[in-house]
Amino acid sequence: MLLLGIDIGTSSTKVSVIDATTQKTVASAQYPVIEAPILALKSGWAEQSPEMWWDQVQQALAICHNTGKYNSADIGAIGIAYQMHGLVLVDKNQKALRNSIIWCDSRAVEIGEKAFHAIGEDNCLSHLLNSPGNFTAAKLAWVEENEPEIYAQIDKIMLPGDFIAMKLTGEITTSVSALSEGIFFDFLGNRLSKAVVDYFGFDESFFPKIKPVFSVHGNLQASIAQKLSLKTGIPVSYKAGDQPNNALSLNVLNPGEVAATAGTSGVIYGVSDQLTYDKQSRVNTFAHVNYTEEQKRLGVLLCINGTGSMYRWAKNSFGLGLSYLQMNIDAVNAPAGSDGLRVLPFGNGAERMLNNKQVGAHLHNIDLNLHTQAHLFRAVQEGIAFAFRYGLDIMRENGMMPTVIRAGKNNLFLSELFTETFVNATDVPVELYKNDGSVGAALGAGIGASVFSTAAEAFKNMHPVQLIEPSKSQHLEPFYQEWQALLKTQLLNN
Repeated sequence: MLLLGIDIGTSSTKVSVIDATTQKTVASAQYPVIEAPILALKSGWAEQSPEMWWDQVQQALAICHNTGKYNSADIGAIGIAYQMHGLVLVDKNQKALRNSIIWCDSRAVEIGEKAFHAIGEDNCLSHLLNSPGNFTAAKLAWVEENEPEIYAQIDKIMLPGDFIAMKLTGEITTSVSALSEGIFFDFLGNRLSKAVVDYFGFDESFFPKIKPVFSVHGNLQASIAQKLSLKTGIPVSYKAGDQPNNALSLNVLNPGEVAATAGTSGVIYGVSDQLTYDKQSRVNTFAHVNYTEEQKRLGVLLCINGTGSMYRWAKNSFGLGLSYLQMNIDAVNAPAGSDGLRVLPFGNGAERMLNNKQVGAHLHNIDLNLHTQAHLFRAVQEGIAFAFRYGLDIMRENGMMPTVIRAGKNNLFLSELFTETFVNATDVPVELYKNDGSVGAALGAGIGASVFSTAAEAFKNMHPVQLIEPSKSQHLEPFYQEWQALLKTQLLNN
């Protein structure tokens, strides 16, 4: 049997077809090749069209089919991963009512902060494990306050992956993991949060039926199957946010295991068996893909909005005509510490680990007679690695002490310089794997459809391709301390 994985990213959608027997990738494709737009109608806003995602799925799947490497009739299950926290609203005809307010949109920060204090900080942290902050619940409240004509038409609210599953199956479902990422789930009550629903005045009918992450969320409609050259009736048997899914794809399922990714945003995601929370909600706790009331598995997530987005800005502004590979090669020509050039990579909305402040991206200490293109590329990579170190120290304050971090060999982890800087800045070894989110989604579909008897069986053929350990010859701590001092100054001035 073949398994289809779909990963709805911010920049593009990727699909992969996996052989369930070998867990090997048969074919994969992404669309678009050039990064998809983010609509910013006002400063701090970020939106994308759900219909754009659906078009991307169709385009990427057609490219995959056209490779001729498999018979699409052999695909037996579909899994979906998606960019987290995006708000999608549909009416009774399952039509999107507006663009999705996506993960890096900052418009609802004040609404979430007000709710945090009104509901009660201790209540929020003990029951929700988070402040409502800038998550999906606060974004829905923004629509309620500012777009009442749209709010009045809502039949169901959902996350980006739920929308794609709806387009495939005609059914709308959610999960405990999804509700928790939207800050809608009461962990102590094991139900939809009455405190959040009552405070904002949401109608409970807005929320879809709750199903396990690994379960049948609907079956492919005949009309859609024909359109996509797939079999009618095959199940969508897995849906998860991109970071829990990235952890799954790296076989990070048990307490103490930690995953990382450095795509458009940067994430460290550790698994715990405790209902833990950060008192300032700088890192966030959600139900992991294998969470149950009986066997609690929580994902503790550090998110940095401005990682790959910062490197993309550097490419578009200073590296026109260069590939990311060439930028990585050029960056090695500058010395460690970039001759004093420092970059704060925080220009992509409010940063949760900085208490939801928008400090912006900054270049410090530019010397026009010294610094070159290579210095800038290296300083950006160092600044991103230092941001990971800053966030990991917050996770350590909350009891997450990784001895190794697993990551896919993609995005910024394709850069040997970035990977080494990350390892030496955090002082934690990194295992790199040949994987991506769409592969994880496909394997998740196999688990949900009982193609694999256990999650362990789905990953029996997965092995690291590289281990990078801290180097005693690299002395990055003084550079990090300088970087941290600059960040603290910006935070005081913000």
